[in-house]
Amino acid sequence: NRVLVPPADMESFGCISSVLGCSACVALTGVVFAAYKLGVIYQLFHKVGDWKSPRHGGESVAEVLRAHGIQFLFTLVGGHISPILVACEKVGIRVVDTRHEATAVFAADAVARLSGTVGVAAVTAGPGLTNTVTAVKNAQMAESPLLLLGGAAGTLLQGRGALQDIDQMSLFRPLCKFCASIQTVREIVPTLRKALAIAQSGTPGPVFIEFPIDTLYPYHLVSKEFAVKNPPKGLMGKIVSWYLNNHLMNLFAGAWETRDVSPLPVHIPQATDDQVQRCIELVSRAKKPVILLGSQATLPPTPAEDIRKALENLGIPCFLGGMSRGMLGKDSPIHIRQNRRDALKEADLVLLAGTVCDFRLSYGRVLNRRSKIIAVNRDKSQLLKNSDMFWKPTIAIQGDAGSFIVRLSKGLKGHRCPEEWPQSLKAGDSTKEDANRAKANEKTEHHLNPLKVLHCVDELMAEDSIIVADGGDFVGSAAYIMRPRGPLRWLDPGAFGTLGVGGGFALGAKLCRPESEVWIVYGDGSLGYSVAEYDTFTRHKTPVISVVGNDACWSQISREQVPILGSNVACGLAFTDYHTVADGYGGKGYLVRREDENRLSDIIKQAQRDAKEGKATLLNVLIGKTNFREGSISV
Repeated sequence: NRVLVPPADMESFGCISSVLGCSACVALTGVVFAAYKLGVIYQLFHKVGDWKSPRHGGESVAEVLRAHGIQFLFTLVGGHISPILVACEKVGIRVVDTRHEATAVFAADAVARLSGTVGVAAVTAGPGLTNTVTAVKNAQMAESPLLLLGGAAGTLLQGRGALQDIDQMSLFRPLCKFCASIQTVREIVPTLRKALAIAQSGTPGPVFIEFPIDTLYPYHLVSKEFAVKNPPKGLMGKIVSWYLNNHLMNLFAGAWETRDVSPLPVHIPQATDDQVQRCIELVSRAKKPVILLGSQATLPPTPAEDIRKALENLGIPCFLGGMSRGMLGKDSPIHIRQNRRDALKEADLVLLAGTVCDFRLSYGRVLNRRSKIIAVNRDKSQLLKNSDMFWKPTIAIQGDAGSFIVRLSKGLKGHRCPEEWPQSLKAGDSTKEDANRAKANEKTEHHLNPLKVLHCVDELMAEDSIIVADGGDFVGSAAYIMRPRGPLRWLDPGAFGTLGVGGGFALGAKLCRPESEVWIVYGDGSLGYSVAEYDTFTRHKTPVISVVGNDACWSQISREQVPILGSNVACGLAFTDYHTVADGYGGKGYLVRREDENRLSDIIKQAQRDAKEGKATLLNVLIGKTNFREGSISV
C-alpha cells in the first residue's frame, strides 16, 4: 500500500506508466483497488457524513476525555495536536502548557497517582514525543495509568520525509501497555475508550495513541492538502486522483456518527477467598509479623483511608515505601521508619503488599529464609521477581494489594499483633531518630547542616503538605527525616530513580490539591532539569515551594566515585544563584546561608506566606557535607 501511494505533489508519477507498460498499469489499478476496497465497502454501508461539517477529530478526543472525568491535559503546544488542545479547552478540560514535554508527562503521572484517574499528556510529533520517553518509562515502572497523545505526519506522508516524521510506534511499544495509530476519524472514539480502560486494568501503566495530522483537522482543510498539483496525464492520472479521493472519503467516512464515549469496564485482579483465608491463618499464628507496603497498595479502587484503618486494626508494624509513605500519618505507633534490615531478620512472617524484591530489598536477600512470606502484587513478574534465586514465597497472590489488606483485616477482626513486637521496633526508631537529631545539630565545615534544614522544614510544613522528592543525596536524607502527614502526600519517581520529576510532579500535585502546600525537595543537580517550570508555576498560578540543597556537587555519585576511583570528575557544580532564576521566572527566591541559621524558621515561614499569596517560592539553601548516608549505594 505505502509503496504504491503517491504523495499529493508528486509531479513525475506519470513516468511510471511508461516504465511499467499498460499491463502493469492494469495490475497497479487492481492492487490499488484491493488495498482500498474495504474502505469503499465501509462507505457503501455507512453514513459517509457531511463533508461541509466544520467538526474535527480533536472534538472526538475531547468528548471521550470529558466522559472519563479527565480534568487536566498537559502539553507543550505543536501544530500536529492543536485541534486536541482547542477542543479540550472548549469542553472545560484545563489545558496546562509546560516548558518541556517530559514535564507534561511527569505532571500527568502525578495527577494519575493523586486523583485515581488517568493522567493525560498531549505532545507534538517527532522530537515532541522523543522528549517524553524517559517520563513514559518512569510511569511504566511506577505503574501509573497514563495516556500519551502524540501527533504524527499525515497518513499518506509517513515514511516519505514529512516534517518530524519518525517511526514513533517502535519507540513506545516497549514502554506502553497499548499502542495504536489512528487511521480514520471514526476510529478515535473506540480506540481512546479501549486505551483508557487498558491503562487502568491489571497492573496500571502508560498507553500511547498516535494521531496523524489529517485525522485531527476538519475535512475542508484536509481536502485541500489532498488536491494533486500537476497530476499525471492519462490513465495514471485518473488512478492517482481516484486513489487520493477515495482515501480522503474513507478517512472521514462515518466520522460524526453517534458513538458511546462512556468508560469501559476496568479489570482489577483480586485474591481468591481461599487465598485470603490461608493468609488469615498464617498471620494469626505469627508472633513477629511485618508488613512492607509499596506504592501499588495506593492504587484504586480501595480508598487510602480504608487501607489505613485496616492496618491500624491489624496492629502489625509497617515499613512504608514509595507512594505508601504517609499512609499511617506522621506519628503512628505501628509505622517503623528505621532499622528495616534488623526487623526483617527477626520477623517470623513478612507480608509484601505491593512491594517488589528488587534492588530496594537487595533482590530478596534481606528476607529471613525462616520467615513465612506472603507476596501480593497485580503483576506476576513483579510478584515473583528473584524468587528463583534469593527468596521463596509461602503464598504468592496475583491481586490488588490494597483490597487484600482490607479483606485480611476483616478476616482477623478481634486479633491483633502482640504489642511487645511493634513497641520494641518503635523503640529502635526513637534511638535512631535521636541520633539523627544529634547529627543535625553538628556544625559542618562549610555552610548549613543539611539535616538541620530538613528537620526545620519538616517541623514547619503544614499538615496538608505534599512532598515531592527529586534528587540524590539530599533527597535520600529527606526520606529518613521528613514525615508525610497522610496518605498520598509523598511523590517520588519510583523504581526507575529518575531525576527531573520535580517540576512536573509539583505542578500536577498543586492542580489536584490547590489548597495544600506542595514542597519540592530538590538536589542542586536535579533542580537543573525543571527550574524553567517556575515560569509554568507563575503562568498557571500554582504556587509551590522548593527547598534546594545546594552543595555544588552531584554528591550521591561523588561520595563513592572519589574514594573508589580517586577523582571528582564531572561531579562538581557551583553555588549557583538559583534563587535569582526563580525571581526571573516570576517567582520568589531566597538565598539561605550559614549566617541565616538563626533565621531559618523565619525564612521558611515567609516562603509559606509567599506561596499563600500566589508566589512560587524557591529556597536556595547552601549546605555542607555530612557522613549521614555514608555507605549507601547509588547503583
